Amino acid sequence: MGSPDINVKYVAHLARIALTDEEEQKLSAQLADILGYVEKLKEVDVSGVEPTAHPFPLVNVSRPDEVRPSLPHEEAMRNAPVQANGLFVVPKIVE
Repeated sequence: MGSPDINVKYVAHLARIALTDEEEQKLSAQLADILGYVEKLKEVDVSGVEPTAHPFPLVNVSRPDEVRPSLPHEEAMRNAPVQANGLFVVPKIVE
């Protein structure tokens, strides 16, 4: 397996991870092993394999959408720490 050129410092910066020199060396070696394995997987003949997102079929386990009585307004607002004009008051997060 070849050792691909990996800029571990750059990747750590993007991920907002502080690494020691020892951790950088260890991570670089681990990433090189992983990328080498991915290169080896490219050699496998998958011409007869249909592309899939999941190995098993997924089934929607949600309940059917039905109209049901909603929570009374007074009960919904009962635990609101701050309210005004019948609405929840929340901190502004977008300027």
